[in-house]
Amino acid sequence: MTVESCTVIGWIPIDPDHYDEATALIRELVELSRREEGTVRHRAMVDVEDTNTLRFFEQYEDEAAWTAHTETDHYREFADRLPDLVDGRMETVNVVDCEAHVHHVTADELAQDDP
Repeated sequence: MTVESCTVIGWIPIDPDHYDEATALIRELVELSRREEGTVRHRAMVDVEDTNTLRFFEQYEDEAAWTAHTETDHYREFADRLPDLVDGRMETVNVVDCEAHVHHVTADELAQDDP
C-alpha cells in the first residue's frame, strides 16, 4: 500500500507589537488555504502556554498539493510579511509519506531567503 500525504506542523512566535496584524494575516491565509485543491486540513491555533506563539497544522493530499500551496499568492504574501512579524525562532515539521523533516529558521534567515 502506498501512502501519499503531506502534513506540516509549525510554530511561529509572534512579536507582541505586531500580534493583531499577524493574526489578521494568518486568518486570511487559513481561509484561502482551506479552499485550495488538495488541502485536507489547514488550522492555526494559539499556544496555551505562550499566547504569542501561533501553531499551524496543515494536511495535504500529497506533496504536490503542499508545493502548490506554497506557490499561491496568499502564501507568498504571508511569507513576504512574516519576517517583520516574528519574534524568535520558528520551527516547522514536514511529514511526507510518514517521514518527518524538521526545519528551524529565524526571521533574519527568512528575510535573507529571497527566491
